[in-house]
Amino acid sequence: MATSGGPPKKTSSSSSAPDRPQQGVKFSRRTLSGRVVSLSRDDDLDMSGEFAGPNDYINYTVMMPPTPDNQPGAQSAPTHLGDKPDGPSPYGPTSRFGMESMGRRGGDEDGGGKLDRRMSVMRTNNKSMLLRSQTGDFDHNRWLFETKGKYGIGNAFWQEDENSYDDIGMSMSDFMDKPWKPLTRKLKIPAAILSPYRLLVFLRLVVLILFLTWRIQNPNEDALWLWGMSIVCECWFAFTWLLDILPKMNPVNRQTDLTALRDKFEAPSPSNPQGRSDLPGVDVFISTADPEKEPPLVTANTILSILAVEYPVEKVSIYISDDGGAILTFEAMAEAVKFGEVWVPFCRKHNIEPRNPDSYFSMKTDPTKNKKRPDFVKDRRWIKREYDEFKVRINGLPDVIRKRCEMYNSKENAQEKKAAREKNGGVLPPDEPIKVTKATWMADGTHWPGTWYTSTADHSKGDHAGILQVMSKVPEHDPVMGHPDEKQLDFTGIDIRLPMFAYVSREKRSGYDHNKKAGAMNALVRASAILSNGPFILNLDCDHYIYNSMAIREGMCFMMDRGGDRICYIQFPQRFEGIDPSDRYANHNTVFFDGNMRALDGLQGPVYVGTGCMFRRYALYGFNPPRANEYLGVVGQNKAKAPDIPMQPDDDSDTQPLTGHPDLTLPKKFGNSTMFAESIPVAEFQGRPLADHISVKNGRPPGALLIPRPALDAPTVAEGIAVISCWYEDKTEWGDRVGWIYGSVTEDVVTGYRMHNRGWRSVYCITKRDAFRGTAPINLTDRLHQVLRWATGSVEIFFSRNNPLLATRRLKFLQRVAYFNVGVYPFTSIFLVVYCFLPALSLFSGQFIVQSLNVAFLLYLLTITITLTLISLLEVKWSGIALEEWWRNEQFWLIGGTSAHLVAVIQGLLKIIAGIEISFKLTTKSTAEDEDDIYADLYVVKWTSLFIMPLTIIVVNLVAMIMAFSRTIYSVIPQWNKLFGGAFFSLWVLAHMYPFAKGLMGRKGRVTTIIYVWAGLVSITVSLLWISISPPSDNSTAGGGGNVSI
Repeated sequence: MATSGGPPKKTSSSSSAPDRPQQGVKFSRRTLSGRVVSLSRDDDLDMSGEFAGPNDYINYTVMMPPTPDNQPGAQSAPTHLGDKPDGPSPYGPTSRFGMESMGRRGGDEDGGGKLDRRMSVMRTNNKSMLLRSQTGDFDHNRWLFETKGKYGIGNAFWQEDENSYDDIGMSMSDFMDKPWKPLTRKLKIPAAILSPYRLLVFLRLVVLILFLTWRIQNPNEDALWLWGMSIVCECWFAFTWLLDILPKMNPVNRQTDLTALRDKFEAPSPSNPQGRSDLPGVDVFISTADPEKEPPLVTANTILSILAVEYPVEKVSIYISDDGGAILTFEAMAEAVKFGEVWVPFCRKHNIEPRNPDSYFSMKTDPTKNKKRPDFVKDRRWIKREYDEFKVRINGLPDVIRKRCEMYNSKENAQEKKAAREKNGGVLPPDEPIKVTKATWMADGTHWPGTWYTSTADHSKGDHAGILQVMSKVPEHDPVMGHPDEKQLDFTGIDIRLPMFAYVSREKRSGYDHNKKAGAMNALVRASAILSNGPFILNLDCDHYIYNSMAIREGMCFMMDRGGDRICYIQFPQRFEGIDPSDRYANHNTVFFDGNMRALDGLQGPVYVGTGCMFRRYALYGFNPPRANEYLGVVGQNKAKAPDIPMQPDDDSDTQPLTGHPDLTLPKKFGNSTMFAESIPVAEFQGRPLADHISVKNGRPPGALLIPRPALDAPTVAEGIAVISCWYEDKTEWGDRVGWIYGSVTEDVVTGYRMHNRGWRSVYCITKRDAFRGTAPINLTDRLHQVLRWATGSVEIFFSRNNPLLATRRLKFLQRVAYFNVGVYPFTSIFLVVYCFLPALSLFSGQFIVQSLNVAFLLYLLTITITLTLISLLEVKWSGIALEEWWRNEQFWLIGGTSAHLVAVIQGLLKIIAGIEISFKLTTKSTAEDEDDIYADLYVVKWTSLFIMPLTIIVVNLVAMIMAFSRTIYSVIPQWNKLFGGAFFSLWVLAHMYPFAKGLMGRKGRVTTIIYVWAGLVSITVSLLWISISPPSDNSTAGGGGNVSI
């Protein structure tokens, strides 16, 4: 180590500067104790004065390193200046690299000769003073710098001599290759946020226990019924808060490296000399059921965004499940594929984002930003005209199909009449009318095999044949470049291939349980296994399009990273468009997607929410992960390796021992398709990460997926039609442990739970640019029905064998708590409704939940409120949500809890006790008829029975407040402080109900003003009646706030 008061400067010889004194250099050595010992003889040399300069080496100290010739505490005999001792040293015989500075041991013993060889570049009459110290010790560092000393081998310097690694085929280029890099990183939440968050949670838990203990020990003797109801509700609220907050103790963020993914799978290498893509295939599933509620134009835009995704074209296959078998959807998809032939190359040429044409042309930003090609404006103008014509064709399809059907049916009718005349001698028989079935016709003049507009046998929604139509063939293995075309665009140098696209409508027959969306998804799983067999499956709703064209690559980073073979699915957050700016009904649901889901990612992974999820096909088949863990102990604190589950023999007898959980047994019954059974091990192998590092377990060799995909033939397509038949699932495990799970309206949560229960883990992937975007119902009625369906599914989970209390030991304790909360949260509605009526009951009765508002109660209440506020602020901090979003979520929690959740509990109990099945309507994706206002649907009021309970709570609290106010006014001695005690909690309830009341008013209060007029009249009438029946006395209790005693 050397320190200097100025910048370094070459040492000048004495002859070149005779008028300047010799530079002072101090040598020192650091001993074993750390003390610096000076080795210079001229420590007293004064360099100050007239010879001092800014570039002089003033106070320059050279630290002698502990080299073989400079060992602290070792005795070294003085040698000739500049000579290096030749005694034994560890750098001699044991060195792997032949240093020409060391020479050959033995041979020439002349010290001068060695010095000549070692100092070949310093043959000058004035040797550097830094070459040797004043004590005669050799300066090894300076010698290595000023001579031709070598550094060994590596990516900075490669020594080429007889002892290097050239003879085994290695050179410096091997060291210059990029090292192994992980594809993802886990970013922990800063401790400055997370530690106070955990501390406040613990503090609030302690305060809650003390508060509930105090409440139980201090009952209100004057109103035990009021005190009893309040204490039961408060205990339940504390319990559910604990269930909700415990899984949030370890939130994490994740980051992907798309550059490393490209270098690993698409860069030229010895195993991939041409640089083809070695990424695994992906099958994309889109589900739709009713073209009237799910407009074909919305679905077509989703298809176009997937066709243009940034992923190897030959590795992507797209499937749409039309569970309604509608010809309108079929022909709309055909139009979408045709328009995609120009839209997809346009997106690739100009790097368009987003690649949903409707969203792209609706953007308010400058479309020319970051666009470098000079023909972009011309291309965009042309493609915009093409898209407008495409929309006209899609919107005109219903009329085109109807006119076509009328034309063909009229021809059929004429032919039947002609045949009847010929049969009856040229006269129509008057007693036998001509009956012609009104069929639905395709463009080629054949009957549509799906659902007809006029339902008949074999052609209705629940009774039609299976349909599988490959609309876009399997692409070529090599890129197909476009060419200039005067009528279209210049696609020179642009790959114009499209991914394979298939329309699927499973067979439906009366007498079969088709299991709604879960059955349709399982049909797609089997059909895609026959046609493409992508090891990964991306599941999207018809209104959720790809907003980030790199989304599939982002998810693939987790699947292909080290340990990715244990991941069952990648869940992306749901983002929505078309939501009103104030988000009145918390449609964005950011508290759940950015808070709860991010926290679950720190445990065993987020729950599956039905869309925007990339599955591992092998995990979806019901198999166990390659390496699973078990969590033992009361809270799962002991982690152990799970034992392997052997394959059980095909014996359905009762003699088989019940030694484990049924979810841990291996699936065996996939159906009678040999082709499907053969595809299972192929999908498992292709889904493995690359075995390019010693830490990657269960990997596949590089270059294993470079083989071209075979083209589809007729027998393969026929097998695909066979596996979507309605009888295929008979006597199989589909829906029980294979594929999407049946038996619940929320099949998504159950399917994800079963995977976690086997030991798989999932990952939450939040991308910088939203991966997917969709639509959500902004109408109050539709929103409540959506929440009702989710809550009913949770009740079904609680009363089924999917209750996490019955889970295996492979499910982490906090993950079990999170799933238990999913099944429990609807039951909070019972206690919530009671608690919302308590302020009104207090105002009516003149009593309160406590005997008096003493200091202890107020302090407990203040502490609980402050800690909850601080916890919410920190949660907002680490989750990134806004305070307004948090408040909207709190409001809608009360609205949904007093309406949809309560009805869900009732329906769930009726299903369990009486066996009454629950049916739900499909959530509409269309908006109101007012096209000028995109938020017109927000003001549409559609009455539903779900409005009854929230409206009752509002009216009763208003009546109670008016009654208490009137009673206080008519009192001889008004006691306003007692009124404010109960009125404060009523106002708190009404503040949460404000979005509900605003939704009932419609646009400018025109629709349902009568409801509020009626509510006001009822409030005044009840108040006057109460005063007439029970007039206040001089010492009557007013307000209902209790007595204040300090």
